[in-house]
Amino acid sequence: MLRVGLTGGIGSGKSTVARRLVGHGAMLIDSDVLAREVVGPGTDGLAEIVAAFGSTVVDADGALDRPALAALVFGDASARERLNGIVHPRVRRRSDELIAAAAPDAVLVQDVPLLVEGAMAPRFPLVVVVHAAEEERVRRLVRQRGMTEADARARVAAQADDTARRAAADVWLDNGGAPGELDTAVDRLWRDRLVPFERNLRLRQPVAGSPTVTDPDPGWEAAGARLAARVSAATGDRYPVAHVGPTAVPGMAAADVLDLQLGVDDEAGVRAVQEALGEAGFPRCPDVSAGRHGSADPGRPARVHVQPVGSAPWRRMLLLRDWWRAHPAEIRAGVSVQRATGTGFDVTLIRAEAWAASSDWRPSVG
Repeated sequence: MLRVGLTGGIGSGKSTVARRLVGHGAMLIDSDVLAREVVGPGTDGLAEIVAAFGSTVVDADGALDRPALAALVFGDASARERLNGIVHPRVRRRSDELIAAAAPDAVLVQDVPLLVEGAMAPRFPLVVVVHAAEEERVRRLVRQRGMTEADARARVAAQADDTARRAAADVWLDNGGAPGELDTAVDRLWRDRLVPFERNLRLRQPVAGSPTVTDPDPGWEAAGARLAARVSAATGDRYPVAHVGPTAVPGMAAADVLDLQLGVDDEAGVRAVQEALGEAGFPRCPDVSAGRHGSADPGRPARVHVQPVGSAPWRRMLLLRDWWRAHPAEIRAGVSVQRATGTGFDVTLIRAEAWAASSDWRPSVG
């Protein structure tokens, strides 16, 4: 099963993407729908809301009066926090029930409007963000939902900005183009990424990635941070995770394969995290050491090196990364891990060790 987090700002067209994916065969869990379900008439969720906010938030039919509740909480951060504390745990429990009942080969799309605001992105093997320009979103909210312009702008401003969403996005779908362009992009996403990702994940089959060295990609840093957060979340946020290798060095040519290092307590810890990493999208690589995992996502090749903290391999990866970062002239001269093989690599490591001794270098995952 592949779990996909789908999000986007209000009015961005996220529901359109969700419907298109369902049409291809995805299973949809809509957090907005669940949020209504868990506070429906007669539920303990509604009873707790009434206890917190008073009977004025219930209409004549005994259902939640959403406009009345919104008027109470929209401009009051503490009130919103109380409401979220009632609704969100119930939505999570209901989501977990639906996930447990899903087919083993499902592509399960979880539509979560506040995925970024709730820092939930690392919980998903893949995050898709739907984007539209703010002015277009305001126009849609006024035209399609009957909001006043002031209300629409306030709703947009209350959510995460584009910078935060981009940082969380593995896939960025722009819904500002010509009619049909979004559908084409969703169809391609389903065919080229989601279907093979689910299959690879189910079969615990990592993708190889191309060994070809490419020019530096400014997106490597953000992608490394996303994957590091995902690895950390998968292993309970207990262990240090670092982006290592040449893609962690600004300006360095490298193969487009991200290297991450997960530092565990000991050799037993290497084996203990295998299943959790596999579930998160990083199955163990066959025919190599127990500590090597690879991404199952065909759109983002990566390797996760699980090493005991303080071991020689753990230290060496951090040292080489930091030496490269400290020597931009070496990068300009064409030094890269792919090209520094055999004796060349030995010389690089010797120079890095000499630099570590002279600079009092200490390993750091940052």
